[in-house]
Amino acid sequence: MSSSSLIHGISISVSDDEEASGKVRVRVRRKRHRHPASSARRRRLRRAARLCAPLLLATLAVSLLLYESYRLSSSSHSPPSSGNLTRVDHTGAGTARAADGARKSCLKILGPEKLQNVELPEVPEQNLSVKKVVYKSSLLHPGDNDSSRTEISRFNSFTGYQTLNEREESFKMKEITTVHCGFYNENGGFKVSDVDKDYMRSCSVVVATCAFGGGDDLHQPIGMTEVSIKKVCYVAFWDEVTRAAQEEEGNKIGENLMIGLWRIILVRDLPFSDQRLNGKIPKLISHRLFPMARYSIWVDSKSQFRRDPLGVLEALLWHSNSSLALSEHGARSSLYDEGKAIVKKHKATPEEVKVQLDQYRQDGIPDEKRFNGKKALAEASVIVRDHAPLTNLFMCLWFNEVVRFTSRDQLSFPYVLRRVGMPGVHLFPVCARKDLVNSFGHRRKVKPLARERR
Repeated sequence: MSSSSLIHGISISVSDDEEASGKVRVRVRRKRHRHPASSARRRRLRRAARLCAPLLLATLAVSLLLYESYRLSSSSHSPPSSGNLTRVDHTGAGTARAADGARKSCLKILGPEKLQNVELPEVPEQNLSVKKVVYKSSLLHPGDNDSSRTEISRFNSFTGYQTLNEREESFKMKEITTVHCGFYNENGGFKVSDVDKDYMRSCSVVVATCAFGGGDDLHQPIGMTEVSIKKVCYVAFWDEVTRAAQEEEGNKIGENLMIGLWRIILVRDLPFSDQRLNGKIPKLISHRLFPMARYSIWVDSKSQFRRDPLGVLEALLWHSNSSLALSEHGARSSLYDEGKAIVKKHKATPEEVKVQLDQYRQDGIPDEKRFNGKKALAEASVIVRDHAPLTNLFMCLWFNEVVRFTSRDQLSFPYVLRRVGMPGVHLFPVCARKDLVNSFGHRRKVKPLARERR
């Protein structure tokens, strides 16, 4: 035990043992003298800390919220506004993940500075194995009339009535080749005004789309430079049904015949009751509509074009010395597998698909999933092409196959590609297609025409 006492600031501790032995140990503790000024300062600091701490925490929380909001908005996958005509949507669409986990674009397009000075190159000489294509018409071939038409054929006065012998002859490459390619008879349909014809003749580079039967909305293009806006024609083909449907949505054609960047071409007297077939006219034989154009880009109406057209031509045609570019198919590689999928999804009847595939087997088309190192099947929602004679011939042959058989153009493309053996066909990866367009899907069901043209 111990005891202690404090005498005038001196602490004396005495343990029991020390008391017993008579020894007393004295420890001196000096009393601290507090200065009034320093004590007041410490009290003020403590009070300030208590008051400022919540404010600092609130400021930190707000900063974190603002940062997180910015990060989420920059990585959002929402589609871009159609009102902004020049903004590129950097959402990560059309990108591939590199080995280090970073995302990189599948489509290498020149920067805005280089695009300012891009000029249209001349058509390469190697693409001129076919020097000239002559299009059959009732004026040039009066003997080709209704007598060659069969009951099951969808050929009509617009397409002409191609026989199987003429079909076979058209695949033989010659310097001067004669082929059916639409616009066979002046009364065959797909009529446009003289003003529209003059406008289409003025175009050297075209981005085209169409919506017949009121099916889809018009999506304004984005991502182009000012140079491309001046050099490129953006053309949308509509019929009266689509115009009425769009006017109900508030999209009226201006006095300059434009809606945004799109020049609207109204088509009268469509030649097919199947609106998908009518859509194949600007899609596959745009060279018949734009006779002076050197290049064209087709974009399905369900998609929004989101890149600079001149940059796309440079990346997909000029850079690789190609004449025709479209996407590999995302799901399948064989046209015979695609035929089964089309029937399963009720995109065509089993009977018409069987007729087409039986003909292709008879013509010696193998069931192979690769062609020249690429997928043997393509997806044609975006078509980038030049308007050289051989490419024009290829597109005419493709169009005739679509008319003769099913309107599912992915079935006939591999066939024409193998038969023609055209060099310079660029099948780019699916991620590049996603980098070219924002896809919105079809909004409403199209209205078919009441009768088929004969």
